[in-house]
Amino acid sequence: MTEEVAPPEPVAPPEPVAPRTVGRMIADALRSAGVRYAFTVPGESFLGLLDALGDAGIRVVAARHEGGAAFMAEAHAQLTSRPAACLGTRAVGAANLAIGIHTARQDSAPMFALVGQVDRRDRGREAFQEADLVTTIGGLAKWSAEPQDAAAVAGIMGEAIRQALGGRPGPVLLSLAEDLLDEPAPADAQVDGARQTPPRATDDDIRATIELLASARRPIILAGAGILRARTSTDLLRFADLLQVPIVAGWRRGDVVSNDHPLFLGTAGYGSPSTVRDRLLAADAMLVIGCRLNEPTTFGYTMPAADARWIHVDLAPGRAEGLPDPERSIAADARAFLRAASERLVGKAVLDAELVRARQAANEMDRAAWEQASDVDDSDWDGPGVHPGRVITTLRRILPDDAIITTDAGNFAGWAARGFRFRRPGTFLGPTSGAMGYALPAAIAAALVHHDRPVVALVGDGGMAMTMAELETAVREKARIIVLVFDNERYGTIRMWQERRGTGVGIATELGPIDFAAAARGMGARGVRVDRDADFEGALRQAMAEDRPTVIQLALDRRWVSVDSVPTRD
Repeated sequence: MTEEVAPPEPVAPPEPVAPRTVGRMIADALRSAGVRYAFTVPGESFLGLLDALGDAGIRVVAARHEGGAAFMAEAHAQLTSRPAACLGTRAVGAANLAIGIHTARQDSAPMFALVGQVDRRDRGREAFQEADLVTTIGGLAKWSAEPQDAAAVAGIMGEAIRQALGGRPGPVLLSLAEDLLDEPAPADAQVDGARQTPPRATDDDIRATIELLASARRPIILAGAGILRARTSTDLLRFADLLQVPIVAGWRRGDVVSNDHPLFLGTAGYGSPSTVRDRLLAADAMLVIGCRLNEPTTFGYTMPAADARWIHVDLAPGRAEGLPDPERSIAADARAFLRAASERLVGKAVLDAELVRARQAANEMDRAAWEQASDVDDSDWDGPGVHPGRVITTLRRILPDDAIITTDAGNFAGWAARGFRFRRPGTFLGPTSGAMGYALPAAIAAALVHHDRPVVALVGDGGMAMTMAELETAVREKARIIVLVFDNERYGTIRMWQERRGTGVGIATELGPIDFAAAARGMGARGVRVDRDADFEGALRQAMAEDRPTVIQLALDRRWVSVDSVPTRD
C-alpha cells in the first residue's frame, strides 16, 4: 500500500519587472557619484525623478523654499567634499534655486541642480512656467544641459558628473522634461561618470616652488578651500613648518589650519585686521595653493604686489586678471603637491640656516602683531544690547573644538572673521558669494551630516528673515542647531555704505522689529532673547543642552557698525 502524495501547489508566474525609467537611471547615477542627500520643494514636473531617489538610496529633505534647499546642498558639498542635489520645478523653482547655484560656483562646491521642465511636445508654446533653463539659470552653473530623448540621458549624466567633480568642482544644472522622466531607459544604457586622475606637478614645479620660498626673507602661503577639499591641512602645516613659512587663509576659509598654530597669521578679506593685508603686501615670495584670487581675498586686487614673486597651485589655476602674472601656474591636487614637496624637503633639500632663523624671528613678531590686532573683546561697552566681540569670545570659550560655525552676509560677521579661533579644519561654512540667508540652511545641512556636534549659525536680522521658514525644516528633521540673530533692525552693511556716501539718507535700509524668538517658538523651536552680555553665556549653555533647535535673538545697538568701529558715548 502506497502513501498518496498531494499534487504540488501551482507556482504563480513571476511578476513582470517594470523597466527602469529615465528618472531611476538618473537617481542611480547620482547615487554612484556620491549623492546621499537631495533637498527640494517638490513639484509636479519632476515626480518621475523624485519618486526614484529614495529607491536609489538618496535621502530626500523637504525645504520651505528652493533657495534654502540650494543653500543646504551647497553647504553639504562644502562640508563633506561630496556632491548633494537640489531640485525645483520649471522656471519658478529654478529661479529660486539660482542663489544657491551661484554660491556653489563661487565656492567651487560640487552640486547637482535638477529642474523639471515642461513636456517636450509643449516646448516653445508658452507652456505653463516654461523658460529656457539651460541658457538662463544654467548660465550661473559650471555646466548645464537638457536631454531631448532617453537615449541621450546616459551620456549627459556622465558628463554632468565629470563637470561637477572634475577640475575646479562646481554646480551643474540639468533641465529634465516631465514626460521624459517616466520613459523606459534604454536597456543597455550605462552612465560613465569616470573622472580623469587629478593632474600632478612635475619635479621641476616642486623644486621651483621650494626654491622660491626657501630663498625668500618674507615668504607667505595663501591657502584656500582646495586644502580643505583635499583633506590636506596636516600636510600644509608640515610643509610650512619645514620651511618656516607662515600661512594666511583665503576669505571665509579661516578653518584651513588650526588658528592656534604659531605660523597662522589670520584670514584675508572683510573683517581681517590690517596686519593681514600688510603682511601679504610685504611678501617677497608667495605660494597661493587651493585658493581663488577673488576680490575680498586680494583686498580689492592689490596683492600679490607688483614686485612679488609668486606661484599658483590649484586644480584649475585660471588667470589672475589685473594681477601680476605668476612665475608658474601649476595644475595639481593640493595633497599630492604638498606631500611630494615635503618628501623632497626631508630627503634632498638643504636650507640656508641664516634665512630660516630670520624667518622664524619675523614669524614670531608677525604672529604677536596678529594676535593683538585680532582681539575683538578689548573695548569698553556699557550701552544697551550685547557687545558683539564678547559674543564671539564667549562662543570660542564654550564651544568644543569640533563645533561647526556657519555665517551669513553682514557686518556682524566681521567679529567672527577676526576674533573666532578655528582649531580644526572643516568647522566653518561661509559663502564667498556674500549671499544673505545662507547661515540657517547651511547649519541644517551641517547638523544632518554631523548630528552629534554643536552647530551654530551666525546671522543678522536681515538675512534671518530671508530664510527663517527653514526653522520648521530644522524642527522636522531634528537638527539640533543654535541660531544667533544679531538684531539691529536694519540692513546694516548697506546702511554703512550709504553713510559713507555722505548723503545722510538711508533709503530702504531701515527695518521694523521682528520677534525672532517668538517666531521660533511658533515653528516648534526654542526662542529666547538676550539684551545683556551677562545673559548670553547661560542662554548658550542651555541651547547646547537642548534636543531641538534654539534661536537666540541678540539685541545689538546700532552704533556697532563694523568690527573696526567702536561706538562712542553719546
